[in-house]
Amino acid sequence: MKKENSLITRTKLFFAEIGDMTLFAGRFFRELFSPPFEFRELIRQCYNMGIRSLFLVMVTGFILGLVFTLQSRPTLTDLGAASWMPSMISISIVREIGPVIIALICAGRIGSGIGAELGSMRVTEQIDAMEVSGTNPFKYLVVTRILAVTLMLPLLVIAGDTVALFGSAIIENLKGDVSYTLYFNKVFDALSFSDVLPATVKTVFFGFAIGLVGTYKGYNCSKGTVGVGEASNSAVVYSSMLLFIIDFIAVFVSDIFFEV
Repeated sequence: MKKENSLITRTKLFFAEIGDMTLFAGRFFRELFSPPFEFRELIRQCYNMGIRSLFLVMVTGFILGLVFTLQSRPTLTDLGAASWMPSMISISIVREIGPVIIALICAGRIGSGIGAELGSMRVTEQIDAMEVSGTNPFKYLVVTRILAVTLMLPLLVIAGDTVALFGSAIIENLKGDVSYTLYFNKVFDALSFSDVLPATVKTVFFGFAIGLVGTYKGYNCSKGTVGVGEASNSAVVYSSMLLFIIDFIAVFVSDIFFEV
Protein backbone atom coordinates (compact mmCIF):
# COMPACT_ATOMS: atom_id res chain seq x y z
CA MET A 1 0.00 0.00 0.00
CA LYS A 2 2.85 2.39 0.86
CA LYS A 3 4.61 1.56 -2.40
CA GLU A 4 1.45 2.30 -4.36
CA ASN A 5 1.01 5.65 -2.59
CA SER A 6 4.64 6.48 -3.19
CA LEU A 7 4.31 5.64 -6.89
CA ILE A 8 1.16 7.75 -7.21
CA THR A 9 2.85 10.66 -5.44
CA ARG A 10 5.90 10.48 -7.69
CA THR A 11 3.71 10.30 -10.77
CA LYS A 12 1.79 13.39 -9.67
CA LEU A 13 5.01 15.25 -8.98
CA PHE A 14 6.39 14.24 -12.38
CA PHE A 15 3.38 15.55 -14.29
CA ALA A 16 3.25 18.66 -12.10
CA GLU A 17 6.88 19.39 -12.99
CA ILE A 18 6.13 18.90 -16.69
CA GLY A 19 3.30 21.42 -16.33
CA ASP A 20 5.54 23.90 -14.52
CA MET A 21 8.22 23.52 -17.17
CA THR A 22 5.66 24.12 -19.91
CA LEU A 23 4.55 27.34 -18.20
CA PHE A 24 8.23 28.26 -17.82
CA ALA A 25 8.72 27.78 -21.57
CA GLY A 26 5.62 29.86 -22.28
CA ARG A 27 6.98 32.68 -20.15
CA PHE A 28 10.26 32.48 -22.09
CA PHE A 29 8.48 33.09 -25.40
CA ARG A 30 6.50 35.99 -23.92
CA GLU A 31 9.61 37.64 -22.52
CA LEU A 32 11.64 36.93 -25.67
CA PHE A 33 9.66 39.35 -27.84
CA SER A 34 9.07 42.09 -25.27
CA PRO A 35 11.54 44.93 -24.59
CA PRO A 36 14.01 45.65 -23.17
CA PHE A 37 16.36 43.27 -24.98
CA GLU A 38 19.54 42.20 -23.22
CA PHE A 39 21.83 42.08 -26.28
CA ARG A 40 25.06 42.54 -24.33
CA GLU A 41 24.26 39.69 -21.95
CA LEU A 42 23.19 37.52 -24.90
CA ILE A 43 26.55 38.05 -26.61
CA ARG A 44 28.37 37.24 -23.38
CA GLN A 45 26.39 34.02 -22.95
CA CYS A 46 27.00 33.06 -26.58
CA TYR A 47 30.71 33.42 -25.93
CA ASN A 48 30.57 31.43 -22.70
CA MET A 49 28.49 28.60 -24.15
CA GLY A 50 29.80 28.61 -27.70
CA ILE A 51 33.44 29.63 -27.89
CA ARG A 52 34.36 28.11 -24.53
CA SER A 53 32.77 24.80 -25.53
CA LEU A 54 34.40 24.72 -28.96
CA PHE A 55 37.63 22.98 -27.93
CA LEU A 56 35.79 20.20 -26.09
CA VAL A 57 33.42 19.71 -29.02
CA MET A 58 36.23 19.60 -31.57
CA VAL A 59 38.24 17.08 -29.54
CA THR A 60 35.13 14.94 -29.12
CA GLY A 61 34.33 15.13 -32.84
CA PHE A 62 37.89 14.30 -33.86
CA ILE A 63 38.06 11.24 -31.63
CA LEU A 64 34.58 10.21 -32.79
CA GLY A 65 35.70 10.25 -36.42
CA LEU A 66 38.86 8.30 -35.65
CA VAL A 67 37.19 5.60 -33.55
CA PHE A 68 34.14 5.18 -35.77
CA THR A 69 36.31 4.70 -38.87
CA LEU A 70 38.72 2.32 -37.13
CA GLN A 71 35.83 0.19 -35.86
CA SER A 72 33.92 0.14 -39.16
CA ARG A 73 36.75 -0.36 -41.63
CA PRO A 74 37.55 -4.05 -40.91
CA THR A 75 33.92 -5.12 -41.39
CA LEU A 76 33.49 -3.21 -44.66
CA THR A 77 36.84 -4.51 -45.89
CA ASP A 78 35.78 -8.11 -45.23
CA LEU A 79 32.59 -7.46 -47.21
CA GLY A 80 34.52 -5.90 -50.07
CA ALA A 81 32.83 -2.56 -49.50
CA ALA A 82 35.74 -0.45 -48.25
CA SER A 83 35.07 2.06 -51.02
CA TRP A 84 31.77 2.88 -49.31
CA MET A 85 33.53 4.01 -46.14
CA PRO A 86 33.42 7.80 -46.80
CA SER A 87 29.73 7.66 -47.72
CA MET A 88 28.76 5.57 -44.69
CA ILE A 89 30.82 7.60 -42.23
CA SER A 90 29.60 10.97 -43.52
CA ILE A 91 25.91 10.04 -43.53
CA SER A 92 26.12 8.41 -40.09
CA ILE A 93 27.94 11.32 -38.49
CA VAL A 94 25.96 14.14 -40.09
CA ARG A 95 22.53 12.56 -39.66
CA GLU A 96 22.70 11.06 -36.22
CA ILE A 97 25.92 10.36 -34.36
CA GLY A 98 27.44 13.84 -34.51
CA PRO A 99 24.38 15.85 -33.39
CA VAL A 100 23.42 13.44 -30.60
CA ILE A 101 26.91 12.91 -29.14
CA ILE A 102 27.81 16.60 -29.26
CA ALA A 103 24.44 17.57 -27.79
CA LEU A 104 25.00 15.15 -24.91
CA ILE A 105 28.46 16.63 -24.33
CA CYS A 106 26.96 20.12 -24.27
CA ALA A 107 24.18 18.96 -21.95
CA GLY A 108 26.85 17.85 -19.50
CA ARG A 109 28.92 21.01 -19.75
CA ILE A 110 26.38 23.75 -20.45
CA GLY A 111 23.29 22.31 -18.78
CA SER A 112 25.03 21.56 -15.51
CA GLY A 113 26.76 24.93 -15.57
CA ILE A 114 23.49 26.82 -16.03
CA GLY A 115 21.77 24.80 -13.31
CA ALA A 116 24.60 25.34 -10.83
CA GLU A 117 25.00 29.06 -11.63
CA LEU A 118 21.33 29.99 -11.37
CA GLY A 119 20.85 27.63 -8.44
CA SER A 120 23.61 29.34 -6.47
CA MET A 121 22.12 32.73 -7.34
CA ARG A 122 18.74 31.57 -6.10
CA VAL A 123 19.92 30.18 -2.76
CA THR A 124 22.10 33.24 -2.08
CA GLU A 125 19.05 35.45 -2.82
CA GLN A 126 20.71 37.29 -5.70
CA ILE A 127 17.67 36.68 -7.91
CA ASP A 128 15.38 38.01 -5.15
CA ALA A 129 17.57 41.11 -4.91
CA MET A 130 17.23 41.68 -8.66
CA GLU A 131 13.45 41.46 -8.38
CA VAL A 132 13.39 43.94 -5.49
CA SER A 133 15.61 46.40 -7.38
CA GLY A 134 13.17 46.48 -10.30
CA THR A 135 15.27 44.38 -12.69
CA ASN A 136 13.64 41.54 -14.60
CA PRO A 137 15.82 38.56 -13.62
CA PHE A 138 13.91 36.18 -15.89
CA LYS A 139 14.76 38.16 -19.01
CA TYR A 140 18.37 38.79 -17.94
CA LEU A 141 19.20 35.32 -16.63
CA VAL A 142 16.82 32.89 -18.36
CA VAL A 143 15.95 34.31 -21.77
CA THR A 144 19.55 35.13 -22.68
CA ARG A 145 20.85 31.69 -21.67
CA ILE A 146 18.16 29.69 -23.47
CA LEU A 147 18.56 31.78 -26.60
CA ALA A 148 22.36 31.51 -26.47
CA VAL A 149 22.31 27.71 -26.26
CA THR A 150 19.69 27.53 -29.02
CA LEU A 151 21.86 29.64 -31.32
CA MET A 152 25.24 28.13 -30.46
CA LEU A 153 24.51 24.40 -30.45
CA PRO A 154 23.89 24.11 -34.23
CA LEU A 155 27.21 25.89 -34.85
CA LEU A 156 29.00 23.60 -32.40
CA VAL A 157 27.51 20.53 -34.10
CA ILE A 158 28.63 21.76 -37.53
CA ALA A 159 32.15 22.31 -36.20
CA GLY A 160 32.18 18.90 -34.49
CA ASP A 161 30.90 17.10 -37.61
CA THR A 162 33.55 18.79 -39.75
CA VAL A 163 36.36 17.76 -37.43
CA ALA A 164 34.92 14.23 -37.17
CA LEU A 165 34.99 13.86 -40.96
CA PHE A 166 38.55 15.17 -41.02
CA GLY A 167 39.55 12.58 -38.40
CA SER A 168 37.92 9.87 -40.50
CA ALA A 169 39.79 11.11 -43.58
CA ILE A 170 43.09 10.77 -41.73
CA ILE A 171 42.40 7.11 -40.94
CA GLU A 172 41.33 6.40 -44.52
CA ASN A 173 44.46 8.11 -45.81
CA LEU A 174 46.68 6.04 -43.53
CA LYS A 175 44.87 2.70 -43.72
CA GLY A 176 43.35 2.72 -47.18
CA ASP A 177 45.71 5.07 -49.04
CA VAL A 178 42.75 7.31 -49.94
CA SER A 179 43.64 10.90 -50.77
CA TYR A 180 41.91 13.69 -48.88
CA THR A 181 40.51 15.08 -52.14
CA LEU A 182 38.96 11.76 -53.11
CA TYR A 183 37.62 11.21 -49.59
CA PHE A 184 35.80 14.53 -49.38
CA ASN A 185 34.55 14.24 -52.96
CA LYS A 186 32.84 11.00 -51.94
CA VAL A 187 31.54 12.64 -48.77
CA PHE A 188 29.86 15.49 -50.64
CA ASP A 189 28.52 13.12 -53.28
CA ALA A 190 26.88 11.01 -50.55
CA LEU A 191 25.34 13.87 -48.56
CA SER A 192 22.13 15.48 -49.73
CA PHE A 193 19.74 18.20 -48.65
CA SER A 194 17.57 15.65 -46.83
CA ASP A 195 20.57 14.65 -44.71
CA VAL A 196 21.80 18.07 -43.68
CA LEU A 197 18.59 20.04 -43.13
CA PRO A 198 16.81 17.73 -40.61
CA ALA A 199 20.06 17.18 -38.71
CA THR A 200 20.62 20.95 -38.43
CA VAL A 201 17.04 21.77 -37.50
CA LYS A 202 16.90 19.22 -34.70
CA THR A 203 20.05 20.70 -33.13
CA VAL A 204 18.09 23.93 -32.64
CA PHE A 205 15.55 21.98 -30.58
CA PHE A 206 18.40 20.21 -28.77
CA GLY A 207 19.84 23.58 -27.75
CA PHE A 208 16.45 24.88 -26.64
CA ALA A 209 15.87 21.75 -24.52
CA ILE A 210 19.28 22.03 -22.83
CA GLY A 211 18.79 25.71 -22.07
CA LEU A 212 15.21 25.29 -20.91
CA VAL A 213 15.90 22.43 -18.50
CA GLY A 214 19.08 24.01 -17.13
CA THR A 215 17.49 27.38 -16.46
CA TYR A 216 14.29 25.84 -15.07
CA LYS A 217 16.17 23.68 -12.59
CA GLY A 218 18.47 26.48 -11.50
CA TYR A 219 15.86 29.24 -11.38
CA ASN A 220 13.54 27.15 -9.21
CA CYS A 221 16.29 25.74 -7.00
CA SER A 222 15.66 25.34 -3.27
CA LYS A 223 17.00 23.48 -0.19
CA GLY A 224 20.14 25.59 0.11
CA THR A 225 23.51 24.43 -1.16
CA VAL A 226 22.28 20.83 -1.43
CA GLY A 227 19.67 22.03 -3.90
CA VAL A 228 22.39 23.53 -6.12
CA GLY A 229 23.95 20.11 -6.59
CA GLU A 230 20.56 18.55 -7.22
CA ALA A 231 19.70 21.25 -9.76
CA SER A 232 22.97 20.73 -11.62
CA ASN A 233 22.63 16.95 -11.64
CA SER A 234 18.95 16.86 -12.61
CA ALA A 235 19.56 19.41 -15.37
CA VAL A 236 21.95 16.98 -17.06
CA VAL A 237 19.72 13.93 -16.55
CA TYR A 238 16.48 15.56 -17.69
CA SER A 239 18.03 17.30 -20.68
CA SER A 240 19.76 14.08 -21.81
CA MET A 241 16.47 12.19 -21.68
CA LEU A 242 14.75 15.01 -23.54
CA LEU A 243 17.41 14.93 -26.24
CA PHE A 244 16.65 11.30 -27.05
CA ILE A 245 12.92 12.01 -27.18
CA ILE A 246 13.43 14.97 -29.51
CA ASP A 247 15.81 12.91 -31.65
CA PHE A 248 13.22 10.16 -32.06
CA ILE A 249 10.54 12.68 -33.05
CA ALA A 250 12.91 14.40 -35.48
CA VAL A 251 13.88 11.13 -37.17
CA PHE A 252 10.23 10.08 -37.40
CA VAL A 253 9.16 13.41 -38.92
CA SER A 254 12.11 13.56 -41.35
CA ASP A 255 11.34 10.01 -42.45
CA ILE A 256 7.84 11.16 -43.41
CA PHE A 257 8.73 14.43 -45.17
CA PHE A 258 12.10 13.56 -46.69
CA GLU A 259 11.67 9.79 -47.12
CA VAL A 260 15.05 9.17 -45.54
